[in-house]
Amino acid sequence: MKTLQNHIILYDAECPMCKLYTKAFVNTHMLDAAGRAAYQQMPDEVCPLVDMQRAVNEIALVNTQTGEVTYGVESLLKVITHSVPVLKPVCNSKPVLWLLQKAYSFISYNRRVIVPGSKTDSNDVQPAFRLSYRLLYLLITWLIVGAELTHYADFLTGVVPAGNAYREYLICGGQILFQGITVTLYAPTKRCDYLGNMMTISLAGALLLLPVMGLAIVFAFSSIVCTVLFMAVAGVMFLEHVRRSKLLNLGWALTISWMIYRLLILFVII
Repeated sequence: MKTLQNHIILYDAECPMCKLYTKAFVNTHMLDAAGRAAYQQMPDEVCPLVDMQRAVNEIALVNTQTGEVTYGVESLLKVITHSVPVLKPVCNSKPVLWLLQKAYSFISYNRRVIVPGSKTDSNDVQPAFRLSYRLLYLLITWLIVGAELTHYADFLTGVVPAGNAYREYLICGGQILFQGITVTLYAPTKRCDYLGNMMTISLAGALLLLPVMGLAIVFAFSSIVCTVLFMAVAGVMFLEHVRRSKLLNLGWALTISWMIYRLLILFVII
């Protein structure tokens, strides 16, 4: 691949996704060995050129020779299309560029609830918050989790009573409402961050059930086995909920209410 020389891409050191794909740029020689740096330790030579808050929201790519700075999806496309020029006409077409920009913004503004980093200094510049993107994230994850659990419920028939097609959507939506009220009473300033993290946990649990369903079909697992595997996934989700709650400095209260809701739903269903 052709390397983009004399450029530095500034990534978020607290974002595992950002570290991963910028490292991939260097490892695949799309950028040279000195072509990435965390904006938290921004090199002195590029400091005067960069809009810091914008760089936090949209990854910045700095041309160290001309001083030109690009942001967001434009930065990523500049790196990729320089190495793979054949993609340039497609990526630069208006419909594709519009879709890429929306997808990038959706992921970027939700990145710290998708894959949280370690606890950060309160004095650090933090990504801006967009309520519209967070609500969209909650909606999309709710739809995916509801659909997945609706299909998995068929494997539990015999242990758990069969429900209608909307039961799992109502359960998942009810948890958003229940935990939303709880976090509003307990820590209102962290409501949107907590709900985003909670739905990421639910989404991860739903994705873990996909291979379980595949194995259940191939090996004709009984409903008891499928229930045990479901409980194992729920256990993993519980541990992840504890971990993320600690990162948000929320203690145990929301983990307890999260468990109470699930036990109440189980009691109602059975």
